[in-house]
Amino acid sequence: MAKWLVKTEPSECSIDDFTKAANQTIPWDGVRNYQARNFLTDMAEGDEVFIYHSSCKHIGIAGIVKVVRSAYPDPTQFDPDSPYHDPKSTPDKPRWQAVDMAYLRKLPRLLPLDEIKTLAGLDDLPLIKRGNRLSVMPVTDDQWQILLGSV
Repeated sequence: MAKWLVKTEPSECSIDDFTKAANQTIPWDGVRNYQARNFLTDMAEGDEVFIYHSSCKHIGIAGIVKVVRSAYPDPTQFDPDSPYHDPKSTPDKPRWQAVDMAYLRKLPRLLPLDEIKTLAGLDDLPLIKRGNRLSVMPVTDDQWQILLGSV
């Protein structure tokens, strides 16, 4: 089972949204970066995912969800009314993927980015590498344990 981190703006989809939909799934769609898309494609049912709140007052890891449906063509790419519409995508040749995720748990406290940067053993964590702006990224088992052990 792989581990991941996804960035989200809480105003769009937060750990609280997952908490409110605890018995439902939420599609993770709208990713429009090829490397992040490839990571979505690598996700499998059962993989655990950190929800990371970004572009907000309190930035950091807020909770954990799990993948409940592996990658499928992102329906927003075909919807002309969607901000994620891609006129170059067709049902025969979709360019973008989505996965469905479900709530596992909210962390006892937000693990802020400033604190994450100080933790030993996370030098290779893509989240803290300079210039990395990916919204979907892998997390090793060791990195996962370090991060969980800090909350």
